[in-house]
Amino acid sequence: MTELATREQAFGLVAEGVAAGLSAPWRLYLARGCRYLSLNVGDRAEWDAWRTHLNCPELSVRVYDAGGEIRRCSVAELVLDGCRISVELVEEVSTDDLERLLVADPAGPGVDPAGPGVGPTNPGAGPTGTGPEER
Repeated sequence: MTELATREQAFGLVAEGVAAGLSAPWRLYLARGCRYLSLNVGDRAEWDAWRTHLNCPELSVRVYDAGGEIRRCSVAELVLDGCRISVELVEEVSTDDLERLLVADPAGPGVDPAGPGVGPTNPGAGPTGTGPEER
């Protein structure tokens, strides 16, 4: 496949998504040689829609400090005809979001006491989620 055909295919892929009702990416980057295509979207709903549309099997999330601001970068990727395609979303994250990770019981009061430890994945577990050897 020539570079022109690959370029046409890359832009055609985006055009198909937009024609199917997805929001157009706010930024599109196509590397020389058409080995990499990056679509940047504006919010989580757009990211979910594009990654579902493209059937991206690889997902990654990175959280980093950008000069005092905390950002989360979510990336969904796939390789199609030798071209790595990524759908990227960069979001500002507040410290409240990070503090939720440190709370022992994020669900708060009213949580089912049986919890997630009981059931087919851990059939011998009791109400505390521990097995007989830990009781």
